[in-house]
Amino acid sequence: MKITIYQKPTCSTCREVFKALKESGVEMDSVDYYIEPLSKAKLAELVKKMGIKASELFRSKEEIYKKLKLGEKEVSDTEGIELMIKHPELMQRPIVEKGAKAILARPAERLKEIL
Repeated sequence: MKITIYQKPTCSTCREVFKALKESGVEMDSVDYYIEPLSKAKLAELVKKMGIKASELFRSKEEIYKKLKLGEKEVSDTEGIELMIKHPELMQRPIVEKGAKAILARPAERLKEIL
């Protein structure tokens, strides 16, 4: 079954996970979501496959997170997805998808859960 990694290639964890996937010999696709933005539907699907709230994907150290005061309020999944589509830097990475499952491969060792 093909694996898809949603990443930002300049991210060190993304590079580490990408390298591990390549070395494992699995068939995979790589999506740089800064160049190929995710649709709302795709991000919603990934969140559902991960079994988490959309807000759990927020990068709390990002300036936009602080500017929008996201740590101070409850954010619905719909709103969280819309925010990450509008501000891709807000989304944790890399996300690895395989069939009906997806994980946030952070730390990179989590990759074992999907391989």
